Amino acid sequence: MIEINLLPADGKKKRRAKTSSPTKFEFNLKPPPWLAGLTEKITDKYMLGAIGAAGVSGLLIVFMFIHQTAQARSLEQRETKAVNDSAQFSAVLNAKARAEATRDSLYQQIAIIKSIDDSRYLWSHLMYEISNALPQYTWLTEITQTSQPRSAAVADTSTKKVVNDTTKTQKQQVAARNQARKARSDSLLASAKDIKFKIVGHTVDIQALTRFMKSLEASPFIQNVQLSRSDLVQAEGKEVTEFTLEAETQTPPAFAIKTVPLVVSAVH
Repeated sequence: MIEINLLPADGKKKRRAKTSSPTKFEFNLKPPPWLAGLTEKITDKYMLGAIGAAGVSGLLIVFMFIHQTAQARSLEQRETKAVNDSAQFSAVLNAKARAEATRDSLYQQIAIIKSIDDSRYLWSHLMYEISNALPQYTWLTEITQTSQPRSAAVADTSTKKVVNDTTKTQKQQVAARNQARKARSDSLLASAKDIKFKIVGHTVDIQALTRFMKSLEASPFIQNVQLSRSDLVQAEGKEVTEFTLEAETQTPPAFAIKTVPLVVSAVH
């Protein structure tokens, strides 16, 4: 068989060299016109500042969001704990309120009992002081209470309606009510001790009447002794001076009252 090569020798070598060499890819990429314009604008310092500010703002927004979320979670936990504590100590608070109400009621009752106890021996003291102050040649015919009899137990039945002040807190309102209740109890106690009375008597010596008034005024239980009337009358055929004195009681100092302990002997 006869073979004839119609191609030139250099062409075969080139083909063989071309097929034997590795494949190479060449890219000739050019940016689009709008991207090229953008890259030119980025070189402007104001544009760079705006881009940086936008980035910083984005970071701040993310940080604030994370911070607010953490704070909200912390507040929710505190609220849950406060609700649990409130439910846990509600019984204690209710018991405390009941105890305070009982205490206030006891304060009021003690004030009533004390007023009754302090005024129980008032007339005994008055009669003793009047008897010691009575001078010679003077005698009494009448001792009468002129003021309305007062008692803390009777006066306490008339209660006043308390209006809550909305400008004060609940603790301040409770303190104000306690203070008003204590002031009322003290006023009831003082009013139960203050009475007015008059003394009617006869004397044959006008100087004795003056000494009698001075002695009554010096008593720690009597004050404001005033002579309201003085007349000459006939008593058992003799001319005497009939007088009427008006006076008030006063609270004596602590050293003027002597107390003795009460001892009750057991009977077997």
